[in-house]
Parts: sequence; structure tokens; C-alpha cells
Amino acid sequence: MSKVGLIVPTLNAGKLWQSWLEAFEQQTRKPDYLLVIDSSSNDDTATLARAHGFTVKVIAKTEFNHGGTRQMGVEMMPEADIIVFLTQDALLANPDAIEQLLAVFENKRVGAAYGRQLPHRNAGPIAAHARLFNYPPESQLRGLEDRTRFGIKTAFISNSFAAYRRSTLTHIGGFPADTIMNEDTHVAGQMLAAGWQIAYCAEAQVFHSHDYHFLDEFKRYFDIGVFHTHTPWLQQLFGGASGEGRRYVISEMRYLLKKAPWLIPSAMLRTALKWLGFKMGGSLPRAVSQYLSLHRSYWLTILPDSEAKLKQM
Repeated sequence: MSKVGLIVPTLNAGKLWQSWLEAFEQQTRKPDYLLVIDSSSNDDTATLARAHGFTVKVIAKTEFNHGGTRQMGVEMMPEADIIVFLTQDALLANPDAIEQLLAVFENKRVGAAYGRQLPHRNAGPIAAHARLFNYPPESQLRGLEDRTRFGIKTAFISNSFAAYRRSTLTHIGGFPADTIMNEDTHVAGQMLAAGWQIAYCAEAQVFHSHDYHFLDEFKRYFDIGVFHTHTPWLQQLFGGASGEGRRYVISEMRYLLKKAPWLIPSAMLRTALKWLGFKMGGSLPRAVSQYLSLHRSYWLTILPDSEAKLKQM
């Protein structure tokens, strides 16, 4: 039987953390190794994690890196054959969520898998639609041969609830340490290019959604733009994101017409901010980029060779 590890990056997990831990305790398949990588929380996040059997690795807040921190966790679990990642705000929705996600690795071609994200019960209509659009009720298996059908969505995955085959992750070089975000997409794209498959398991579910403010929407898509500027091979291999963006906007308008038509102006403004952020990301000087970025610490720790690549784009 495969050994399984679980890694959870945390920072001041707050009131939801106790519920998160209680949901984890109800799982029918608990991982063999439990690790929380905590960015120096000043609440009881680390204490509660230890009380529930997690090993806690504390790092400075400035040391956190979306890819590098996750890779550090992988290297701390040398015996784990499959490594599951969850975020502190992704609440396991059913007792067999982890078990269901792990089951897809019986297919030896699967390099990574991710579960379905349901909107939190208090999520607004715009946040709820985002989850319903990106995480449908039907499971899916995607390989490189599916890129003509799914385009850039072929490499879609989410580390809020995902699992990776260690041997595959090692084969493609692990998580990158020089990416602002979307380290999961980077890894998924490389796995697909190397002949592996990405599995979406709709039966493995978590509650996870965000009601972003307007400025946060802009900053998040600014960072996504930085990511794609830094990884042009993704769009060269799978195609651009414009087609998927149009499909999302049409779906959102139809959803809001039925559920919350008064939010359509808000959604249209958000769409404009997302587009503007995406287009600006990766095209501005470092000082300006840091100011506009949602992940400002990235610009303080960006590697010299990474910055040089950005300037060349």
C-alpha cells in the first residue's frame, strides 16, 4: 500500500481552523505523514495542529514561497509515495474525500489529481459561480492529447486540494521556487508534456471559495499575468487563455441573470479589472509590480535569474 503524506501551508488560520481539523479527523483514510508549514502565525494555528498529530515546521513569513515552500515539504517526506496538499481554508466536505482522491492513483498514468471545490455556505453568487464553473460534478481525466479540446484548461489544477505522485513530481523537477503563484499549473503542465495524465475527481470534495474585493481581483490577475509572462511555454503548448475567459464571462452572466441580476454591473467591472491586471502583469518595472501585486513578498525574494527572464519578455 502506498505511503501518503499531507502538507498544509498555514498563516493565522483563524476560526475556521478548528472546523478544518475536526473535518480532517473524520476522514476514512488519514495520511501516514502529517506536516503543517506555518509562516510564523501569531494565533493558535500551530498549537492546534500539533494537538491533532501534525508535525509543524515554522518558517518566517518572508520565507514563504508558493512553490519553494511546498517543495520543502515534499523533501521533508522522503518516504511518501503520494503527497496531498490542502490549504487552511479548504474544508473537507465528506469523510471519504481524501480516500476518493487517492483512489485515482490506481491508474498508473495519473501524475497528479485534484478534487472538487464547493462554495462555502456563505459564499456570494459571484464566488459560487466561480466554483461551479471550474469544478463541475463530472470527473475527468486529461492528457496532452486533450489540449485541442480543453486548451490551457488542460493543465488546470488547484493545490487547495490536490495530490501528486512523488516519482512523477521528482521526474519533472518538483515545484518551482521562482514563480509568483500557479506553481500547481506549472507542475501539471510539465507532467502533461512528459506524458502523464491529470485527474479531476469530483467525488473528493472540499468547501473552498473567496469573495474577493475589486482591488484583490485586479492584483490576483496581475500576478497571473506575471506567471504567464514568466512561463510562455505553457501557452505555446496549450494555447492562450482568452477562449476560456470568454466562456467564463458568458457562463457568469447567464448564472447571475438567474440568481442575482443586480450583481451584473459588479461582475462586468470585475471582468474589466481581471483583464487589465492580466495584461499589465509582467510588463512593468519591479517597483511598480510590487505595488500592484497581491503577493508582494515575491518581489522581495525574486531570484536574479528569474528577474532577468522577466526583463527579456
